Amino acid sequence: MTNWTSARRPFVLPMVVIPEDIDAQDIASNIAILEWMNRAAIAHSTAEGYDWAAYRRLESMFVVRRHEIDYHRSARLGEPLVLRTWPGYIKGASCRRYHEVTSLRDGALIARGMNLWAYVG
Repeated sequence: MTNWTSARRPFVLPMVVIPEDIDAQDIASNIAILEWMNRAAIAHSTAEGYDWAAYRRLESMFVVRRHEIDYHRSARLGEPLVLRTWPGYIKGASCRRYHEVTSLRDGALIARGMNLWAYVG
């Protein structure tokens, strides 16, 4: 898995676990956690001035090449969370983005992840 010591100042997005995030085990599903990470990445890009309209004007976009996620603790319905994301290295057309999901109730780590993106135009 990824070396987490390279963390930069993260973009922070608070959220709450909603019914659509919950699976048959009454916890947030692994698919929901991946979607949260994607949501944080899009929110960060938008905050930096690169929303979908900007990418269309540039006639380019990022596409995912790889996801890595380590799950540490379950998240439950109604639990307030904070999503953190930050870019890692950018080399040529490849970029790594790191993620952490933590509970606002007790600070517990829910999940950590890394995406490898390719910039295409």
